[in-house]
Amino acid sequence: MSILLRIGARGSPLSAAQTERTRALLAAHMGVDPERITFVAIKTTGDAIQDRRLIESGGKGLFTKELDEALLDKRIDIAVHSLKDLPTRLHDGLTLACVPEREDPRDAFVSLQAKTLADLPAGANVGTASLRRQAQVLFTRPDLGIVTLRGNVDTRLKKLEAGEADATFLALAGLRRLGLEARATSLMDPIAAPPAACQGALAITARAHDGETLAKLSGFENSDARVEIEAERAFLEALDGSCRTPIGALARLANGALDFVGETLTPDGSARWRRTARIALGRDPVAEARALGLKLGGEIRTEAGAALVMDAS
Repeated sequence: MSILLRIGARGSPLSAAQTERTRALLAAHMGVDPERITFVAIKTTGDAIQDRRLIESGGKGLFTKELDEALLDKRIDIAVHSLKDLPTRLHDGLTLACVPEREDPRDAFVSLQAKTLADLPAGANVGTASLRRQAQVLFTRPDLGIVTLRGNVDTRLKKLEAGEADATFLALAGLRRLGLEARATSLMDPIAAPPAACQGALAITARAHDGETLAKLSGFENSDARVEIEAERAFLEALDGSCRTPIGALARLANGALDFVGETLTPDGSARWRRTARIALGRDPVAEARALGLKLGGEIRTEAGAALVMDAS
C-alpha cells in the first residue's frame, strides 16, 4: 500500500496522541485508509531538556527545529505541532498550512491539597516551568513559592504526587487528549488568567511551495480556530513574545464577533499590562483579527516601555 502523506511530530505521549488523532481525521477527510498516512516520530532538542527552563537553552524554537529540518529535507510532508510551541516567525520556505478544530484552551489547576489556587495555604509551592504561569500566580498570590517543574504530562503529575510541589498547572487540552481530564482539580478563569497564546490549537506546517501536499489539506482547516490564533499570534508578535516573556492571550469567535483578552507581566508578578476588546468581523476575518492583535500588543508595548521585562533574570 503506497504512502500518501508522511506526518512528522514529536515523540512524546501527548504529541503522539494528538498526531494519531490528526492522522485519523485527515484520512477520513481525504477518503483514504489511515495506513496510507504514516507517522514519523522526531525527537526535538526541547524534549531532551528536562531539568531546566527552555529559556536557558534557546526558548520555544527548540520544539520545532528538528521538525523544520525534516520538512525542508523532504523526509516528511507535514509536521504537527501544539500551536503554542510554534514561533511567530516560521523558517523560510515553510508555512502554517492548516489549523484544525481547537480544543478547550483553558489551564487546569492540579493539586492534591487544594481545590483552587486561592485555597492554597501561604508559603505553598506551585510547580511550573512556564514564566506566564509563574507571573500570573505571583500577581494573584505573591505569598506563594515557585519551583521549576518540567517534563511531559505524566512526569509532572508523578512529580506532584511525589511532593515536589503542592500544585501545578496543565493545559486542559493536553489532559483531554491523553484521557486524563479527571486529574484536573479545577479550571482557571481564562479571562482573569489568560492561557498561553494558541493553547488548545494544533498547527500543521508544510513546505510553502509544495502544492500537492497543500491540496491534500484543502478544506481540513477550521476557519474559527484560524481567526482566533491569528489574533493571538499577532499579539505575541507585537510584544516580541517568546519563552522569555510572560504573555497570556485568548481570542474567542462567536456570532461574527471576536472577543480578545491579552496581558503581559513581569516575571515576578509585580506588574501587569492588559487589554480587552470586542470587534465585529467583516469581509476579511483573518486580517481583521491579526490587525486587532497587533494593535493591542503594540499599545501594551508602548505603555510598558522599559518596564516590560523581556528576560527571566
